[in-house]
Formats: sequence, structure tokens, C-alpha cells
Amino acid sequence: MVTKSWNICLEDMMEAGVHSGHQARRWNPKMAPYILAERKGIHIIDLTQTARLLSEACDPVAEAAGKGKQFLIVGTKDQAADVIRSEAIRAQCHYVNEKWLGGTLTNWSTVETRLQRLEELEAGAAMGFHGYSDGEAGALGRQLARLRKYLGGIRYMKSLPDVVIIVDQRGESTAIRECRILGIPTICLVDTDCDPDIAGIPIPANDDSRASIRWILNKLILAILEGRRNQFSSHGR
Repeated sequence: MVTKSWNICLEDMMEAGVHSGHQARRWNPKMAPYILAERKGIHIIDLTQTARLLSEACDPVAEAAGKGKQFLIVGTKDQAADVIRSEAIRAQCHYVNEKWLGGTLTNWSTVETRLQRLEELEAGAAMGFHGYSDGEAGALGRQLARLRKYLGGIRYMKSLPDVVIIVDQRGESTAIRECRILGIPTICLVDTDCDPDIAGIPIPANDDSRASIRWILNKLILAILEGRRNQFSSHGR
């Protein structure tokens, strides 16, 4: 079965392990509408629901991208970090893949100051921290490394994002709470132990498997790229 608009194939999702949920004893009852069965104590996600909600997410994502909206992709669990980085870079999206620093969105003015500091240290490093002692240069280098690690993915974010895509709904609860406070729309992968009501658009999927994360995120990235292509082609007319 393939949905027409975004080529969402159930067989491909099966191969990527998108359907594999958590142990049944760890489930969140709110996920019941998205669970197909229980096998050997493991909940199996209903991929027809995943396909429907993913397709419904791709449409507004493409529309937002076509309007020049900015996206932030968040996923800090180990198995997601490099996928988040590579996919975000591919679509020129902002990303957080190391650690979500509390207040990243709700205390944006402070984060802007840190980003300015990052730029200053980058410029200083390019000059070899000329004029500083070895000890001072070492301290500045360590500060630069820390800012690169935690803020490198949002270094070009000049304002709050318009849409936030979150890979781990349970693990990124602080990020989701900040989005809810600010009214920023969210799209979240939700595994069988998650609360789908927290997400703006929930996408039921295995959020522990790299293959599953990559498969779902790839569709959202393709929607972003498609929206941007439409934006540029319409401007070129």
C-alpha cells in the first residue's frame, strides 16, 4: 500500500522497524488508537495510522516551507544525533542534537547573547586568539568548543522557529513545553510509551531505532525540500 502524495510505503516502514513499539507493560494508554497488536509482550504500531498522520504532517510542512518558514529539528538521544544533524543540514534547517538547554526558546534573548559570543570566539580562534596568554587562549578554546557543541546547530537561527520537529517526545519534554508556552507548532515521533496529546501532530513510530528515525525524518525533510522548490519556482515566474 502506498499513499499517493508522499510515497509512504507500509512495506518500507516494516523494513525500517517503524512498527516496533515498547514492551506492553511500559505503554501509555493514550497510544491505544495507534497500536495494532501485542506480540511476545511488545506492542506493534498500526502503520496505517503512521502513514495517515505522516502524510497529514508532510502537507503543512511543505506548505510552511513554501512560505519561507523556518524549521528546528530536535533529537538528542545517541541513536538520533547524527541522523538529526545530517538531515537538518541537507534541508538547511536548524537543529539541536546534543543537549536541549532549558530556555533555548523561552529565554531566546539570552541564547542570542550566547550565539553572539560564539561568533566572537570563532573570529578570535581564526586569529589564533592573538594577544592572549596560553592559559587564556586555552580557556577561550574550551568555551568555544562547548558553545559549538550545544549551539552549533542553531548558530544561524535569527529568531524563534516557525515549526519544531521532535524525534523523542518523552526525552525532549522540556523542548515541547517551551514550544507549547510560545505557541510554536510541533510534529513529534511518538512511541507506544508516549503521550500523543502533547504533540501538535503525533506520528506513531519507533523512536529508538536509527532506521525508523531516519525513515520518518527523511519524509519530513523531503516535504521541506519540495515546499522550498515550489517557493523558488513560483518566484521565478
